[in-house]
Amino acid sequence: MRAMKVPTALGARIPRIRRARPDGSAGITGPVRSDRRTKNLTKRLRPGDIAVIDHVDLDRVSAEALVECGVAAVLNVATSISGRYPNLGPQLLVEAGIPLVDDVDPEVFSRVRDGEPVRLEGGVLYRGSAVVATGAVQDVASVEAAMAEARAGLSVQLEAFAANTMEYLRRERALLLDGVGVPDIDTRMEGRHALIVVRGYHYREDIAALRSYIREYRPIMIGVDGGADALLEAGYRPDIIVGDFDSVSDHALTSGAELVVHAYRDGRAPGLKRVHDLGHQAVVFPATGTSEDVAMMLADDSGAALIVAVGTHATLEEFLDKGRAGMASTFLTRLRVGGKLVDAKGVSRLYRSRISPWTLLALVAASLLTILVAAYSSPAGQVYITFLAVRWDAFLYWLTGLFT
Repeated sequence: MRAMKVPTALGARIPRIRRARPDGSAGITGPVRSDRRTKNLTKRLRPGDIAVIDHVDLDRVSAEALVECGVAAVLNVATSISGRYPNLGPQLLVEAGIPLVDDVDPEVFSRVRDGEPVRLEGGVLYRGSAVVATGAVQDVASVEAAMAEARAGLSVQLEAFAANTMEYLRRERALLLDGVGVPDIDTRMEGRHALIVVRGYHYREDIAALRSYIREYRPIMIGVDGGADALLEAGYRPDIIVGDFDSVSDHALTSGAELVVHAYRDGRAPGLKRVHDLGHQAVVFPATGTSEDVAMMLADDSGAALIVAVGTHATLEEFLDKGRAGMASTFLTRLRVGGKLVDAKGVSRLYRSRISPWTLLALVAASLLTILVAAYSSPAGQVYITFLAVRWDAFLYWLTGLFT
C-alpha cells in the first residue's frame, strides 16, 4: 500500500495556538473537547480545540473529520494503530501536522470539562500547572513503523475478512441473491440513474466534479445518513435518505426526502423513534450490512439503470480501513449490484457533456447569422437596419463631441 500524502492546503487550515513557558519550552493551548465517539465529537469541535477521543485503530474518515474541524491536537485514550491492519487515520493526522498522543490515561474524561483551557506539552496534558494526563507522542516515524508492522500481518486480516464474507453470505443469501426483504418505496427510479452519497472519502470533491453529470442526467439523489447533509451543503435536495439516522441533521430529515430506516435483522430500528418524534413516517429495511449497502440494494431492486457512488468504499485499503466484520456485506453487495455500480471518480473522468461548449458557440453564431440575413432581405428589416445605422451615427457624433 502506498503512503498517503496529505495536501498542503488541508494542513494549512489547522490553527495552532502556541505559548512559550518561562523555561522556554513550547506548548499547545486551547479548549478541550472530549467524547468517546469520534463521530459525535466532530459535531462540537471548533478550530483550535484539543480533542480527546477513545478510538482504537483510528480510521481515515474520522481523521479527515478531525483535520477538517481544525483541531490543534488529538489525545487518544486507545491505541491509534493496534497492528490488526494498516489503518490510515494516524498517518493523515501526523502528516497534516496535528500532534497525536496515544494511550492517554482514561481518567482524562472525568478530569477535564468541555471547553476548559488546557495545555499540551509533548505527551503531557496540563490544567494550569497541574498534570491532568500523560500519553505516548506519535510522529511520522513511529506511525510509519506501526503501519509497516500492521502490513506484515495483513494476511491474517484478509483471512478473517474472507471468513466474515462467507458467514454474511450464509445469513443473507436470500436478500443478496433474490432481493427478499427489500421494501417497496414511493420514489420511482426505474430506468433512471441513482447517485448514492456517503460522507466518506473525498465526498466534497467528488460531488463538485459531478455537477455537469447531475445537471444533465438528474439522477435520484440518495443520501446515506450524513450524506444527506452533504447533498444539502452542495445545493441539492436528497430524494431518499437511508440509514440509522445517528449522524444526519433534523434539517435533512425534514427536507422532504423519503426516509428509509436501516434496522437490525430482528426488526429493531432505533432511528425510527427519531423520525416519529419529528412527525414523519419512514420505510423500515432490516438488514445485517452497512447503510450504504442497504442504499445500493434498494436502488438496484428499484430498477435503477446506473448507480453512481460518492464517498463509499472502493478499494481493498478502504475496505480494511473500517476494520470491522460488517465490511464483508459491502464486498458482497458490490458483487450483487455488478455492472450497474460506478465510482464517482470514474464518472467524473469519463463523463463528457453531450453538448460541448464549441457546439453551443457554433449554434449561437449560426442563429445570429440567420437573423442578420433575414433582416437584410425583408423590407421591415431594411427599415430597422437604417434606424440602427442612424442611431449609431448619432452615438459616434456625441462621442467625438466629448473630445473636440
